[in-house]
Amino acid sequence: MTHRILSALVAGLASLFIAAAAPAALPAEISGQPLPSLAPLVKTTSPAVVNIATRGTVDAPNNPLLNDPFFRRFFNVPPQQQQREVSSAGSGVIFDAGKGYIVTNHHVIENADEIEIGLDDGRSLEAKIIGSDPGTDIAVIQVKDPENLTSMALGDSDAVEVGDFVLAIGNPFGLEHTVTSGIVSALGRQGINRDGYEDFIQTDASINPGNSGGALVNLAGELIGVNSAIFSNSGGNIGIGFAIPVNIAKSIMAQLIEFGEVKRGLLGVQITDFNAEAAEAFGLDDNVEGALVQQVVPNSAAEAAGIEVGDVIVKVDGETISGANELRTAIGLRRTGEKVRVDLIRAGKSRTVTATLAEDARPAEMAATDIHPGLDGAELADYTDDIRGLGNGGVIVQSLEPGSRAELAGLQTEDIIVALNNVRLRDLGELKRMAADKRLFYLSIRRNGRPLLVRIR
Repeated sequence: MTHRILSALVAGLASLFIAAAAPAALPAEISGQPLPSLAPLVKTTSPAVVNIATRGTVDAPNNPLLNDPFFRRFFNVPPQQQQREVSSAGSGVIFDAGKGYIVTNHHVIENADEIEIGLDDGRSLEAKIIGSDPGTDIAVIQVKDPENLTSMALGDSDAVEVGDFVLAIGNPFGLEHTVTSGIVSALGRQGINRDGYEDFIQTDASINPGNSGGALVNLAGELIGVNSAIFSNSGGNIGIGFAIPVNIAKSIMAQLIEFGEVKRGLLGVQITDFNAEAAEAFGLDDNVEGALVQQVVPNSAAEAAGIEVGDVIVKVDGETISGANELRTAIGLRRTGEKVRVDLIRAGKSRTVTATLAEDARPAEMAATDIHPGLDGAELADYTDDIRGLGNGGVIVQSLEPGSRAELAGLQTEDIIVALNNVRLRDLGELKRMAADKRLFYLSIRRNGRPLLVRIR
C-alpha cells in the first residue's frame, strides 16, 4: 500500500515538472486575436483632458505689530507686502471643443489672474474664467483661441452603479495625462465638503493632488464625474477618491455659461435630521427618515407652498430625502423659479405640495477692513439664522486669515457678534456705524452658546 502511494506521488510530481517545462501558449495577438486593452479608450478620451496652471495674488498674512510705525522704525523693518503671488496646478475636461469650454474645480482656478492650458498634443493656450461655484466646487473656463480641440462626451451619472469600471485621467503631481483605473466604490457620499453640496462618486482609481478637475470616465468613453477630492492623511492616494457626478456638474456648467454665476433656488426652511429617535417622539414608524422643518421663513417659497413647522420632508421630485443635508443638496442644485414637488408627513399623514423656489438671498458681506482696521483678516456677514435663539440677527465671523489682526484679537470662525460696547447690533451696517471713529471697543460674542467679550483696537 505504501509503495503504491509513493508511486502515485512521484508520478504526480513528474507531471507537474513536465507541465512547467512545456513551452507557454502563444499570446492571443500572435494567434490572430488582439489582447484586451484599454489603450483605444485612452487614445479617444485623453486629448479632452488638459493640464491647468494658474498664477495669481492673494492678501498676505498681516502681523499687527509690524503695522506700528515706531516698531518698524526702531527695528528697521521694511514695509510689509500686502499681497503675495500664488500658483497652482490641476486638471480640466473639454466639453465643448467648438467654443473652447472646459470644466474644472473651483479650487483649481480660485484666485487665478492668469490661466494656461496644456493640451495632450503639447500645445499651451491661454484661458479665462467664465464662472465658478464654490458650493459645488465646479468652474467653467474658456480657451481664448479654440482650434483643433477634442471634447469628451457627457454621460449619465444617474446610471452609474457600484462596481462599474472607470478610468481617472489627470495630472497628479504635475505628471501630465496620467491614467489610472478602478471601479466605482460607492455612490452618494457625503461629509466630504460640509460647506458645499455633496453627492460624491467614490472610486478606488488612483487620484492624487493635481487630479482635481480631471475626468472620471466610464468604459464608453463618457465623462461621468469630475475628480475633486481624496481621503488621505498623507496627501497621497490610499484608494479612496471622490468625483462630482456629471449630472450635478451639467446644471452648474449651464448656469455659469448663461449667467456667470449660479442662481441657486431657496425653499426657505430651517431643518434638522429626522431619524428613528425623532420618529419615536413623533409617534411615527422608526423607519421614517427625512428632514424635520424647525422654522419656515416668512414670505418664502415654503410658506407659499403650505409647508409648516413640524413637517417631515421625505421626498423632493420623487427622490428620497434621508436627512437635512440631502434636502439642502436637492434644493441647492435647482434654479431660482424652478417648481419642485415636496412629499412630507404632517401629524402622521402623507401630503404633497408644490413649491416654486425663490432666489437664494445670501447674507450681505462687507470687507472687515472697511468696518475697522482691528477686524482686518475677518470675513463677516449678516447673521439671520435664529436656530440658536439669539433673535434680532447679528454678525457672523465666516472665516479668518491665520495671523491676522482679527485672529490675534481673539475672534474665531463661527463667532456671532451681537453687541458693541454693550449696545445691541443687528447687522453689518450697524456694526460699521457703531465702530466708526473708535480706536478701541469691545464686542459681545456668542461662541458655542456662551457669551464672552473680545477687545478690538
